[in-house]
Amino acid sequence: MDEFQLIRRYFQPLGAASADVALGIGDDCALLQVPPGEELAVTTDTLVAGRHFPLQTAACDIGWKALAVNLSDLAAMGAMARWVTLALTLPENDAEWLTGFCAGFGALLHASGVALVGGDTTRGPLSITVTALGSAPAGRAMRRSGAQPGDLVCVTGALGDAALALRRLGEPDLPPALRERLDRPQPRLAAGLTLRQYAHAAIDISDGLAGDLGHLLDASGVGAELEAASLPQSYAFARHAMPPAERTALQLHGGDDYELCVCLPPDRLEAAQGRLDVPLTAVGRIVAEPGLRLTGADGVTMPIPPHGYRHFT
Repeated sequence: MDEFQLIRRYFQPLGAASADVALGIGDDCALLQVPPGEELAVTTDTLVAGRHFPLQTAACDIGWKALAVNLSDLAAMGAMARWVTLALTLPENDAEWLTGFCAGFGALLHASGVALVGGDTTRGPLSITVTALGSAPAGRAMRRSGAQPGDLVCVTGALGDAALALRRLGEPDLPPALRERLDRPQPRLAAGLTLRQYAHAAIDISDGLAGDLGHLLDASGVGAELEAASLPQSYAFARHAMPPAERTALQLHGGDDYELCVCLPPDRLEAAQGRLDVPLTAVGRIVAEPGLRLTGADGVTMPIPPHGYRHFT
């Protein structure tokens, strides 16, 4: 089976018809219709085997995650997710692997209402590049640069699950809930659309709260003070015995959470929480003084390194 037969068999069926797709898979370019009065939001991420996911990860989970990490970027902008392209590099034409990959990728396509509109397939070491496109009303997208002193720093969901799962990978008693958070993160698309009405700034948490919040602080020209005791934990994470410092480190620096970190005025928090389909927890406050600081359970405030995972370091 050559690359064109492969596309027709596995990927063309994922290109479901959509009113905003004038031309999808099968031509030199896709033709897309951006709603009037809206701006196009575009993001791209590449996942490389052994770097972004363990080599033993099931194909269906790789397919899901490859799409989820891109949709998470759109969620952070408060954009409506609309279309994606997929560039897939495969070491061989493995029918079983492709079937599983497409099942996971297609499941999240369907769940998020997004259309696959094109891409590329080639031979080489396994890597997946997805470009996700969405739209937001002109001038209304959330950015990293709008945080203001006095804003609350809030996060959706819970932090640290994926990092703990990665640390315990291969252990027979790894809780399924933790592994699910590593392999199948849930992009907070609905939350992003809602928070666009309340937040001054936002970013998605892919490389750890400290690192990603650090990017937001740099863009906004402000600092932040976090409370270790306020970092939200899932039940599976909370019941795992570990020293408090290790627990906090996983939540701040572990990465792969794909939750949203938003900065909003205190008087908007309750209204925002009431409209979300996921918990929203205040974990700190924006301050004028640059830098990122953490107050521990002992009441001592210390600076924390803001940098998360970085390639080439």
